[in-house]
Amino acid sequence: MQYRSIGRYGIKVSAIGLGGWLTHGRTVKGESLERMVRVAFENGVNFFDTADVYARGEAERALGAAIQGMRREDLVIATKCFWPMSEGVNDRGLSRKHIFESVHASLKRLGVDYIDLFQFHRYDVETPVEESIRAIDDLIRQGKVLYWGVSEWSAAQIRDACHTAREIGAGAPISDQPLYNLIERGIEAEVLPVCASEGMGVLAFSPLAQGVLTGKYRPGAKPPEGSRATDEGAAQFMTKYLQPQVLEAVERLEALAGEAACSLAQFALAWCLRQPEVSAVIVGATREEQLMENLRAVDTQVDPGLFARAVELLG
Repeated sequence: MQYRSIGRYGIKVSAIGLGGWLTHGRTVKGESLERMVRVAFENGVNFFDTADVYARGEAERALGAAIQGMRREDLVIATKCFWPMSEGVNDRGLSRKHIFESVHASLKRLGVDYIDLFQFHRYDVETPVEESIRAIDDLIRQGKVLYWGVSEWSAAQIRDACHTAREIGAGAPISDQPLYNLIERGIEAEVLPVCASEGMGVLAFSPLAQGVLTGKYRPGAKPPEGSRATDEGAAQFMTKYLQPQVLEAVERLEALAGEAACSLAQFALAWCLRQPEVSAVIVGATREEQLMENLRAVDTQVDPGLFARAVELLG
């Protein structure tokens, strides 16, 4: 396993982290999740990503149960808040009240004394960013959170948050968690440069485009039984990836992966990890075999020319 600093900061995470967006506490839980977490940890993964809203708290509870017995110091646990957790008018967003209550609720569900990385899951247009930063900075000073970051914020929002933090003498965000894969490259124009200039690390989610970049989905064919595309709750996030022209391009990518002597999934993960701003990619494996295949991407060496051809192929 490779370990990378998150941006310019001292904390190091495994280049591949295990996430629980559509799996933990939902399709992977109990003993299955405990085994998955143990296998990941035994193979060098120290970074585990979740959020309060994943399975409405069940993902955090499931992860908390799975890490019992592990040395807390060996783990980097990241979670998030922003999305509504109930019908309560204050149980959402990035107000001081919601951040404070979310951190304490996550600590309880995870069964830990502190959160390594607490992320603002989206930008809150209804709350001054200074209010949010002061709230998380107070929680850091209390020792309940070690670092904070953002997810899916624009370059301008990230730049403003960093400027505001410096202006008020608070800690700045150390990371951004954006959608990033061979198909979705929108962060390259502005977000990556801002993260680089601010010394922030990028923790890319959905690096395999919801499994499409594994090659399991074929143009004109029904999705494989038991795959994410057959899961009503998860399939809603896959529509754009299952278009015939996308699947046809992905099929052609397999030839490039073959030239690199690796699987398509390893090729796609290695492509993300080639970016110096990327500290880690977050995978959401449902089977141990998938996880082990993904972890081997850290040792995958690919000629940059093949990556260039891949980008050209996908347009």
